[in-house]
Amino acid sequence: MAYYVHESSYIDDNVLIGDGTKIWHFCHIQSGARIGRNCTLGQNVNISNNVTIGDHVKIQNNVSLYEGVELEDGVFCGPSCVFTNDLTPRAEFPKGSAGYKKTLVKHGASLGANATIVCGHTIGEYALVAAGAVVTKDVEAYTLVAGVPAVPIGKVDEKGNIIEKT
Repeated sequence: MAYYVHESSYIDDNVLIGDGTKIWHFCHIQSGARIGRNCTLGQNVNISNNVTIGDHVKIQNNVSLYEGVELEDGVFCGPSCVFTNDLTPRAEFPKGSAGYKKTLVKHGASLGANATIVCGHTIGEYALVAAGAVVTKDVEAYTLVAGVPAVPIGKVDEKGNIIEKT
């Protein structure tokens, strides 16, 4: 094995994990998940069935990535950020994976602590979602969004420096 999994974590069958990846305490990686190289999954991370994660991704503590979510290379997910995959969930009438809306977080994007990403949207390359923001629309590349609902408030460079405020 060329990756590390803490003994308290559980990895289902049919999972691919790239070299150099570290999976810390109390994580669960479900069947069909694909995790790239040199990723870090903090404590209590859940990766659901068939989720795809690129290389060099950092997922902080208490994040769940549900089926339908894809993270490209270099994505950062802050502590307790939230993803959804169903716009109209009902416990009594589950839709299953055919009813899930896809979410794509593109290369280098960062999601702040406690940000919520409503399903069916794309977060552009190197975009920056502020802590606590609720994303209800696509976010353009290199754009800083904040608020509930999240709105553009500036532009950032690849390192996350604010280069323009709107």
